[in-house]
Amino acid sequence: MPPKERFLLALALCLALACCGYSAAAQEEGTPPSRTQIDRTDFPTLYLTDPDIQGEAVWMVQARLRELGFEIAPNGYYDQGTSDLVRMFQVANGLTPDGQMTPPVWEALLGEQQDQPTLAAGEGQARRLIEVDIVKHKLTLYEGDQVLKTFPVGVGKSSTPSPIGEFKVIQKSAGWGGGFGTRWMGLNVPWGIYGIHGTNKPYSVGQSLSHGCIRMSNKDVETLYPLVSVGTPVRMVANGKIEPSWFSGRELKIKTSGQDVVYLQYRLKGKGVVFDNADGRYGRMTELAVKYYQAWHGLPVTGVGDTATYRSLGLVK
Repeated sequence: MPPKERFLLALALCLALACCGYSAAAQEEGTPPSRTQIDRTDFPTLYLTDPDIQGEAVWMVQARLRELGFEIAPNGYYDQGTSDLVRMFQVANGLTPDGQMTPPVWEALLGEQQDQPTLAAGEGQARRLIEVDIVKHKLTLYEGDQVLKTFPVGVGKSSTPSPIGEFKVIQKSAGWGGGFGTRWMGLNVPWGIYGIHGTNKPYSVGQSLSHGCIRMSNKDVETLYPLVSVGTPVRMVANGKIEPSWFSGRELKIKTSGQDVVYLQYRLKGKGVVFDNADGRYGRMTELAVKYYQAWHGLPVTGVGDTATYRSLGLVK
């Protein structure tokens, strides 16, 4: 091929490639970035970004703010208006007013309520207890040993399991809407935001599809709601038991929390060490219980959950 023709061919190829590159770049620039979806229950950090963060976690913030008297219509988007109201809430509660949802802000927003008037047990009546079996997808309301009500429930999927342990209702709310349905009963699980609530996905009741919360049909949760007071114990089990399907083996000490803390606490109770609920909080009572067990079994008395203690308890081999 003559040099002139080779030059023209090369020039044509360069122009074609440049046009293709420009077209691809233009298409890429014209594609809006995708929104971040946050439905997690582990006290996720929420903040202003473009585009807005969206999801059930955002809806929960908005619904709770509305319940506290702030003027907001939940839409599931962490927009400027939501951030501004979070900042106002932070100022009112002595928190850093940055408009972001962080674990301390979540805890203040969803903090324990004072008890409310309900149809719960009165003086002289046996105390009521909720038991949720995540394997059987069943919620049972007891009064003493008597079964008052049973309901089918939806629970967490394998990647976001429902917690196991001994908790209590710390908050009751009506009319949150969205994925939380018509009623919400928050639990004091220390490692995330979990509750018993209605749903806008009734097909999920009886299945393991949630992000860890306990889903009920709106009709059923409206039946349960007035029968339960703030402070009602909630026992979460798997086939009737609080037993580990796994155990992390990590060192556990004061201020740690998690599912593995529940299993340690419950195993200590099973060995005759008496203390409060197996609720996943490694506080002073749990530390004292560990020290007592260690002294009782000739282990170094540290109050820290370690491999030797776990092995003695049968939690690890």
